[in-house]
Amino acid sequence: MTPGLAVVVACTAAVGAVGGRFAPRVVGWLPESDDPEDAEGRMSYADLSRVPGLGRWSAVASAAVCGVLGWRLGWSPALPMWVYLGMVGVVLAYVDWRTRLLPTRLVAPSYLIVGVLAALATLLDGDWQTLVRGGLGFLITGGLFFLLWFIYPPGMGYGDVRLSGVLGIGLGWLGWAELIVGIYAGFLLGALVGGLLVLLKVVDRRRYPYGPFMLIGALVGVLTGPFFAGWYAG
Repeated sequence: MTPGLAVVVACTAAVGAVGGRFAPRVVGWLPESDDPEDAEGRMSYADLSRVPGLGRWSAVASAAVCGVLGWRLGWSPALPMWVYLGMVGVVLAYVDWRTRLLPTRLVAPSYLIVGVLAALATLLDGDWQTLVRGGLGFLITGGLFFLLWFIYPPGMGYGDVRLSGVLGIGLGWLGWAELIVGIYAGFLLGALVGGLLVLLKVVDRRRYPYGPFMLIGALVGVLTGPFFAGWYAG
């Protein structure tokens, strides 16, 4: 690792750690669902925010994710966008895993934040194809997940559809390989790891959270997309 890259990793890990410490406040700020079916059998956001050690483990997880993103992206104009996605992704994965819900109050503003950061990254990069590709990533990924939800609503929550569009923007901005690998990895992890957890009775077969697998899949897409692109190109 070069000294310059080490600085990037250290900076992004530090930002992730600081951001992760705010996870309890963010979770406690979320409004409770008015749907009795959503509230059935799950902890409230207020209780989730008071889980012992939440601030510490979320800081460690965010630091690890953001540090890995810094190592992969370097001083890329897309780095701020992905550091944000890394931090908010840790919170979303935690909430979805414990509640089987992806809160709109976190996902909806992320469209604006990621969109602005993607546009700024394009201005710095000077290649408008990146922004066009990000928009197409939103349309393709969001459209695919909406179609899956529309065909079989019990198999996927609408929160997953909302989250897919945000991830599609970020992955699409980086490249087609990152987008394809990120989407496919999410499906693969959800099927294999989710299926294993169902067999081990860790999660309910009918209602296990898919958001964490989408987020991990997106990270896999960022990390391995260039490798698969090079492999495909020979």
